Amino acid sequence: MSDSIVIIPTYNEKENIEKIIRKVFTLSKEFDVLIVEDNSPDGTADIIKSLMPEYPNRLFIEERKGKMGLGTAYIHGFRWALAREYKFVFEMDADFSHNPDDLLKLYDACLNKGADVAIGSRYIKGVNVVNWPMGRVLMSYFASIYVRFITRMKIMDTTAGFKCYRREVLKAIDFDKIRFMGYAFQIEMKFTAWKLHFNIMEVPIIFTDRTEGTSKMSKRIFKEAFIGVLSMKIKSWFKKYERLTD
Repeated sequence: MSDSIVIIPTYNEKENIEKIIRKVFTLSKEFDVLIVEDNSPDGTADIIKSLMPEYPNRLFIEERKGKMGLGTAYIHGFRWALAREYKFVFEMDADFSHNPDDLLKLYDACLNKGADVAIGSRYIKGVNVVNWPMGRVLMSYFASIYVRFITRMKIMDTTAGFKCYRREVLKAIDFDKIRFMGYAFQIEMKFTAWKLHFNIMEVPIIFTDRTEGTSKMSKRIFKEAFIGVLSMKIKSWFKKYERLTD
């Protein structure tokens, strides 16, 4: 068993899933992979299962009954990983918007550079986004400015979804108190880790928009994040943040 598990949520990712799995398994450092599959009607689960004999005890699938939200998928994966003693737990998209090669950078940040949470950041060195329309780039960039203003976190890419957590961080967070399940989930997890005084480090990456499959982003998800961040900050004034202990 590797010390690291990469959690990849999927819903209708048949065009990408085999390629992303094979790419992770070619990296110089060994990573295990957990796919949290939300009953994709396009046959994504069948592709994953066909690959599992090729990667015994390295490729895993957890199937859920339907599309239940990004946040619940990751929390499902976090609980699964914590039950199996992984030291480093990664979040990554299936569509190659996150370059699997950058898993090595995130791992190094947590293993050797003192990070408790390492974020693959699009904005730590300018704006490193490829194939996005300008409107979406501006929306994402200014969303991070808005989140920084409201929360006071010193994080350039507050909405990033490419991350590595040390095991200790996930063990300290009460998942039952994480409220957001869509786009705002990524913000709430960072905010909670920050309030618990973990060291958060940004690692520069280049984000490339998907070339195959369909994006899950919507205006509703952005609206949840916009309103949710303000609500989260107000509630934090009356909430005591304490690390869970064994």
